[in-house]
Amino acid sequence: MMLEQAIIRVARPTDDIDALLPFYCDGLGFRVLYHFSGHGDFDGVMLGHPGAPYHLEFTKAHGHAAGRAPTQDNLLVFYLPEQNRFDAACLRLRAAGFAPVPAFNAYWDVKGATFEDPDGYRIVLQNAAWDI
Repeated sequence: MMLEQAIIRVARPTDDIDALLPFYCDGLGFRVLYHFSGHGDFDGVMLGHPGAPYHLEFTKAHGHAAGRAPTQDNLLVFYLPEQNRFDAACLRLRAAGFAPVPAFNAYWDVKGATFEDPDGYRIVLQNAAWDI
């Protein structure tokens, strides 16, 4: 299998799907691609951007507690090298009611802004190019 061509889904549990939607949809501009309930003992939602080769999935398992992020260094990092796009993304999150938080690793504060979702997981908007 050639993973270079793979599409990635980042999946994680939550205790409250609805509480995450303002952060990821209103704040980051993701769209609901698919929603399911009663799939076995799971409810879930898949979020993404049209044409992007990745999406996020959040699931709630009936009768199980997911809890909060295990550390402050659980990150999704989005590289936004254009200053205007970086600024717009930060403003959009702020307008949705989410203020930046200090990064656990100070590296991310140099050219980025860290935001925490209602479950304690964090995203970094990095005002730099992906250079690897």
